[in-house]
Amino acid sequence: MLPRVLSSLCLFLVSPLLAAQPISYSRDIQPIFTRHCVACHACYDAPCQLNLGSGEGAERGANKLPVYDGTRSKTQDTTRLFVDAHGEQAWRRKDFFSVLEQQGSQAALMARMLELGHATPLAANGKLPQELAIGIDRVNQCPLPGEFDAFAGDNPMAGMPFAVTGLSEQDYQTVQRWLAEGAPLDQVDLVASAAEARQIASWEAFLNAPGARQQLVSRWLYEHLFLAHLYFDDGESGHFFQLVRSRTPSGEPVDIVATRRPNDDPGTTIYYRLQPIQGVIVHKTHITYPLSAQKLQRVKTLFLGSDWQVDSLPGYGVQRRANPFETFAAIPARARYQFMLDNAEYFVRTFIRGPVCRGQIATDVIRDNFWVLFQDPQHDLYVTDPAYRGETTPLLAMPGQLDQIGDLLGLWRSYRDKRNDYEKLRARSYADAPAPQWSHIWAGNDNALLSIFRQHDSAAVRKGLIGEIPQTLWWMDYPLLERTYYQLVVNFDVFGNVSHQAQTRLYFDLIRNGAEQNFLRLMPADARQGLFSDWYQNSGKLKAWMDYYPLDRKTPSGLTLAEEDPKRDFAQGLLQRFASLNARPDPINRCTGAHCHRDDLPAELRNAEQALSRLAARPAAALKVIRQLPEATLLRVETEDGKREVYSLLRNRAHSNVAFMFGEDLRYQPRLDTLTLYPGVLSSYPNFMFSLRTLEVPEFVGALEQAKDAAGFERVVARWGIRRSHPEFWRYFHDLTAYIRETEPVEAGVLDMNRYQNL
Repeated sequence: MLPRVLSSLCLFLVSPLLAAQPISYSRDIQPIFTRHCVACHACYDAPCQLNLGSGEGAERGANKLPVYDGTRSKTQDTTRLFVDAHGEQAWRRKDFFSVLEQQGSQAALMARMLELGHATPLAANGKLPQELAIGIDRVNQCPLPGEFDAFAGDNPMAGMPFAVTGLSEQDYQTVQRWLAEGAPLDQVDLVASAAEARQIASWEAFLNAPGARQQLVSRWLYEHLFLAHLYFDDGESGHFFQLVRSRTPSGEPVDIVATRRPNDDPGTTIYYRLQPIQGVIVHKTHITYPLSAQKLQRVKTLFLGSDWQVDSLPGYGVQRRANPFETFAAIPARARYQFMLDNAEYFVRTFIRGPVCRGQIATDVIRDNFWVLFQDPQHDLYVTDPAYRGETTPLLAMPGQLDQIGDLLGLWRSYRDKRNDYEKLRARSYADAPAPQWSHIWAGNDNALLSIFRQHDSAAVRKGLIGEIPQTLWWMDYPLLERTYYQLVVNFDVFGNVSHQAQTRLYFDLIRNGAEQNFLRLMPADARQGLFSDWYQNSGKLKAWMDYYPLDRKTPSGLTLAEEDPKRDFAQGLLQRFASLNARPDPINRCTGAHCHRDDLPAELRNAEQALSRLAARPAAALKVIRQLPEATLLRVETEDGKREVYSLLRNRAHSNVAFMFGEDLRYQPRLDTLTLYPGVLSSYPNFMFSLRTLEVPEFVGALEQAKDAAGFERVVARWGIRRSHPEFWRYFHDLTAYIRETEPVEAGVLDMNRYQNL
């Protein structure tokens, strides 16, 4: 109590000075929101759709309807900030209500929410009450101003910031004063620098050049880059741009054509424009893509460097969305595939970390950790064989364009059968082609090898081969990569109904199976059934019989691999042959000798990593504490000179198969869970954080090894854990973003804490 009294007294003494300075939203308020609010209130999953990453979002306010709803029977109106409405009154017409306006004699809703949180502080670094629901599945009540008193009476612990250490006294008083003054907004928009403006002009001139070939290429490029946070090599730090369709040409203010999907009919003449991304950058949506003069020349060479013609430009509509292979058939397949390969990590990120992958029903189609490889364009029949391409293209259509609930089963069967007809034709054609060799695996740059980690209801992808050799690998060719991108990014409607979302999820299951079976072509023919059976145990066998095209167990591989464990032999060969492309060598999880650490570190960090390696790649049957750990734990290890290293400790949950939309718990094999430990922040959604000194690492590891149950783990958390109620929670939490900014500055963004657990 005494510290709060002293803090209030100090604030009172300096209040005449504060009062002399008008509060600025951009200078004083947005930084407070960024430190304490944006970690929850950003993007589509912001509680009550209240997005506090910009003045536009704060002014828009809140809405009772959630964006993520896997059960709704009707498609919901889109409510995309900066896109679907502009200005306060336009958002009021879309049923958003103000959180900033005073209601007669009552303070603004935000002021009352903050007051409720300020009046009920949390016990320092103590566990939250068990009855306080904090997960992403909690029901957000989103009270209107007139409903607040009843809400506060029923939910005294639901003040803001929610279930986390609150604002400092000074920040609290600053926001309250701003609200009392009417919450004036002076948002300063980000504008391109002179160097950026010159590159923008070059790209817009290219994208809007005349001619049928150019129009088709520009449309394809837009559909593949609309989600990107674009940046220029010589651009300003923190400046990112978005490619949009505008009613206005270059030189005029952008007027976005707000269609539901990027491949919907714009209904008017459009111009492709690059506009600055406004508001706070948050990591979960920050999917970056580089632009430069060299990239522009690369695009021109790829797409316009050969002689091809467009007979007529395709229209829009259901069929055009369902089958981009037909829509863009005139563009050489080699150009399309190579463009995606050049920045393969970006494209895999869009569907692994994009809007489709929020929620268990979307992500349980994939394993918790696996590696992804790509088929070389010179050995992809869709690229090299025009006759094969013409025969298979009609079979590559994807579902989800029609969303009548009554037609769900029929639509699914139709597209499943079409996909299996394609697999039949593909298997027959590849059986007549040269057997796959090492040269058939694309090795063009460091995007060639990717690692994916799923954390129950989110997922992340990184360049390089991270972790122990995984249970499954994907080998993607152009039809697999393009279908995945269109199914989960371009055609996916986050506001869609249950039929649309179910079709999307079910077809992604077929794509995953196709990528796995394509990888099995690299394995000896007589080993494939054993590997496949390991991936599809129990009910997975039923799914394989019902929906998948039969496994090819006859066509030989061109690789010579060890009979006893060909997959491991392949992986070890991959690591050796592709060592120069492997962006992230991993001596911790794949340690084969006595030194399980990176060599280019100070001695104290080498010793710390050596100790931490004892946690990696061990099954839960041998390391009991795995069952207590969440999916994504961050370790903050401080060195004696005051610096720190950050590690991700990821729990890889094992399953008998991942072939069904529901019933994941029935397929869960907890004794086979393992941990991957790797330097860096490998998740946008930390579930928990520990902070310790390097000299404490051996003791920390030993304590985890000895923690056989919840009580043992509780002792570890009590000593080293940073709970939501920790007095310095926000300093530790945002230090993770600071670490990303120091190590990968382009990738930095505010992390999400909606999944931070109450351990």
